[in-house]
Amino acid sequence: QVQLVESGGGLVQAGGSLRLSCAASGRTFSVYAMGWFRQAPGKEREFVAAISWTAGSTRYTDSVKGRFTISRDNAKKTVYLQMNGLKPEDTAVYYCAARRAILPAATIREYDYWGQGTQVAVSS
Repeated sequence: QVQLVESGGGLVQAGGSLRLSCAASGRTFSVYAMGWFRQAPGKEREFVAAISWTAGSTRYTDSVKGRFTISRDNAKKTVYLQMNGLKPEDTAVYYCAARRAILPAATIREYDYWGQGTQVAVSS
Protein backbone atom coordinates (compact mmCIF):
# COMPACT_ATOMS: atom_id res chain seq x y z
CA GLN A 1 0.00 0.00 0.00
CA VAL A 2 1.23 3.48 -0.87
CA GLN A 3 -0.16 6.80 0.31
CA LEU A 4 0.68 9.95 -1.62
CA VAL A 5 0.55 13.56 -0.44
CA GLU A 6 1.12 16.42 -2.84
CA SER A 7 2.32 19.91 -1.93
CA GLY A 8 3.75 23.02 -3.53
CA GLY A 9 0.79 24.30 -5.45
CA GLY A 10 -0.26 27.93 -5.42
CA LEU A 11 -0.97 31.06 -7.43
CA VAL A 12 1.71 32.34 -9.79
CA GLN A 13 1.89 34.81 -12.65
CA ALA A 14 2.38 33.65 -16.20
CA GLY A 15 6.04 32.94 -16.86
CA GLY A 16 6.67 32.01 -13.25
CA SER A 17 7.74 28.74 -11.67
CA LEU A 18 6.51 26.27 -9.08
CA ARG A 19 7.88 23.00 -7.79
CA LEU A 20 5.39 20.36 -6.78
CA SER A 21 6.35 17.59 -4.39
CA CYS A 22 4.71 14.25 -3.76
CA ALA A 23 5.67 12.44 -0.58
CA ALA A 24 4.99 8.72 -0.44
CA SER A 25 4.57 6.36 2.47
CA GLY A 26 5.36 2.65 2.32
CA ARG A 27 8.54 0.63 2.21
CA THR A 28 8.75 -0.10 -1.51
CA PHE A 29 8.57 3.36 -3.06
CA SER A 30 11.62 2.73 -5.20
CA VAL A 31 9.93 -0.01 -7.20
CA TYR A 32 7.02 2.17 -8.28
CA ALA A 33 6.96 4.25 -11.41
CA MET A 34 5.47 7.65 -10.64
CA GLY A 35 3.39 10.08 -12.61
CA TRP A 36 1.81 13.53 -12.51
CA PHE A 37 -1.61 14.22 -13.95
CA ARG A 38 -3.76 17.33 -13.93
CA GLN A 39 -7.43 18.20 -14.17
CA ALA A 40 -8.70 21.62 -15.16
CA PRO A 41 -12.25 22.74 -14.35
CA GLY A 42 -14.73 21.08 -16.65
CA LYS A 43 -12.09 18.89 -18.27
CA GLU A 44 -10.94 15.32 -17.95
CA ARG A 45 -7.86 14.39 -16.01
CA GLU A 46 -4.84 14.31 -18.30
CA PHE A 47 -1.29 13.01 -18.23
CA VAL A 48 1.53 15.46 -17.56
CA ALA A 49 4.73 13.56 -16.83
CA ALA A 50 6.02 10.23 -15.54
CA ILE A 51 9.27 8.69 -14.36
CA SER A 52 10.55 5.16 -14.03
CA TRP A 53 11.54 3.70 -10.67
CA THR A 54 15.24 4.16 -11.43
CA ALA A 55 14.65 7.66 -12.86
CA GLY A 56 16.31 6.46 -16.04
CA SER A 57 13.21 6.96 -18.16
CA THR A 58 10.82 9.89 -18.30
CA ARG A 59 7.79 10.80 -20.37
CA TYR A 60 6.05 14.14 -20.91
CA THR A 61 2.95 15.32 -22.64
CA ASP A 62 3.82 17.55 -25.59
CA SER A 63 2.42 20.74 -24.07
CA VAL A 64 4.90 20.72 -21.17
CA LYS A 65 8.05 19.48 -22.89
CA GLY A 66 10.91 21.88 -22.33
CA ARG A 67 9.09 23.61 -19.46
CA PHE A 68 8.41 20.89 -16.87
CA THR A 69 10.86 18.41 -15.36
CA ILE A 70 9.97 15.35 -13.34
CA SER A 71 12.47 13.88 -10.91
CA ARG A 72 12.53 11.64 -7.86
CA ASP A 73 14.55 11.00 -4.72
CA ASN A 74 13.98 7.42 -3.63
CA ALA A 75 15.81 7.95 -0.33
CA LYS A 76 13.27 10.65 0.53
CA LYS A 77 10.38 8.76 -1.08
CA THR A 78 9.51 11.91 -2.97
CA VAL A 79 8.80 12.77 -6.58
CA TYR A 80 8.98 16.33 -7.89
CA LEU A 81 7.56 18.30 -10.77
CA GLN A 82 9.51 21.45 -11.55
CA MET A 83 7.31 23.73 -13.62
CA ASN A 84 8.89 26.69 -15.40
CA GLY A 85 7.41 29.10 -17.89
CA LEU A 86 3.94 28.55 -16.53
CA LYS A 87 0.98 29.52 -18.69
CA PRO A 88 -2.66 30.19 -17.78
CA GLU A 89 -3.59 26.93 -19.51
CA ASP A 90 -1.51 25.06 -16.92
CA THR A 91 -4.09 25.99 -14.29
CA ALA A 92 -5.45 22.76 -12.81
CA VAL A 93 -5.43 20.46 -9.83
CA TYR A 94 -2.26 18.38 -10.08
CA TYR A 95 -2.31 14.78 -8.93
CA CYS A 96 0.54 12.45 -8.11
CA ALA A 97 0.13 8.75 -8.93
CA ALA A 98 2.08 5.55 -8.32
CA ARG A 99 2.25 2.50 -10.53
CA ARG A 100 3.45 -0.96 -9.50
CA ALA A 101 5.79 -1.25 -12.42
CA ILE A 102 9.26 -0.27 -13.54
CA LEU A 103 8.42 1.86 -16.56
CA PRO A 104 6.43 5.11 -16.64
CA ALA A 105 2.98 5.18 -18.22
CA ALA A 106 0.70 7.87 -19.59
CA THR A 107 -2.80 6.59 -18.94
CA ILE A 108 -4.90 6.86 -15.79
CA ARG A 109 -5.88 3.19 -15.70
CA GLU A 110 -2.24 2.10 -15.43
CA TYR A 111 -1.79 3.73 -12.02
CA ASP A 112 -2.68 2.06 -8.76
CA TYR A 113 -2.49 4.82 -6.15
CA TRP A 114 -3.43 8.51 -6.22
CA GLY A 115 -2.93 11.54 -4.06
CA GLN A 116 -5.58 14.12 -3.23
CA GLY A 117 -4.16 16.79 -5.50
CA THR A 118 -2.73 20.28 -5.18
CA GLN A 119 -4.13 23.36 -6.89
CA VAL A 120 -2.02 25.33 -9.36
CA ALA A 121 -3.37 28.63 -10.66
CA VAL A 122 -1.57 30.73 -13.25
CA SER A 123 -2.71 34.29 -13.81
CA SER A 124 -2.23 36.13 -17.09
